[in-house]
Amino acid sequence: MRGEPSCPKCGGRVRAPGLFADTWQCAVHGSVQPLQPVVPPSVEALGVVVSRAQVPVWMPWPLPVGWLFTGVASAGDDRSGGRATAVACSGPGPVGGIGELLLVTEELGVGLGARYAGIEGPDPGPHLDVDGPPDVKMLAAGRPTPLWNVKGVPADRAVFAGEARGLWLWAIVWPEQSGLLMYDELVLADLREAGGEMDLVPCGALTPRLLD
Repeated sequence: MRGEPSCPKCGGRVRAPGLFADTWQCAVHGSVQPLQPVVPPSVEALGVVVSRAQVPVWMPWPLPVGWLFTGVASAGDDRSGGRATAVACSGPGPVGGIGELLLVTEELGVGLGARYAGIEGPDPGPHLDVDGPPDVKMLAAGRPTPLWNVKGVPADRAVFAGEARGLWLWAIVWPEQSGLLMYDELVLADLREAGGEMDLVPCGALTPRLLD
C-alpha cells in the first residue's frame, strides 16, 4: 500500500508544490489533483474522505443484500479538498460469484474514473454515445440519473458514465457480467448528507481495485 500521494491518472509519483510550480506535478501528466494514499476501509477512513470532499461521495444506500463497503479513495490536496472520490463495494453478484462496484465522482479533467475504467482519459465523453437512450439509470440523491455504456474498456469489467450534480459519475463493475446489477436502478446517497447513518456502513476487506 502506498504511503504518499500519487497521480490519479497513472499512479506515478508526484512532486509537491514548490518554487517552480504551485500545483502537484506528475512527470507524465503535468499538473494533477494528487490521489491520497488508500487505507483499509473503516467508518473512520470514510469519514475523513467525506469531511474534506468538495464533490459527492456516492454509495448505494441501502447497500444490496450481502454487500460491504470495501474501500474509498480521494484525489485533491489539503488546500483544494477532495476533487474526486471513489467508493468501492462488493458482494454477491447477480449471476453468482462475487461482484465489485466502484463509484467515482470527479471534476472535469481529474482522470481518476478513466484510470479505474481502464481507458485513455481524462473524461468519458469520447467513449460515450449519448445520442441514444441511456443504458441504465440510477437515483442519485433523489434525482433520476442516466448513465451510458462506456466503450473500449477491458473485457473484465462493465463501465457506465454520466453526469450528476454537474460532475462526472462513473460506475465500474467487475466482472463484466455483474453489470446486470446496474439495471436494478440503484439508489445512491451522498455520504456528505448521511449524518449518523454512516456509522452503520458494514465494512469488508480492502479491494485491490483501488490500488491498480
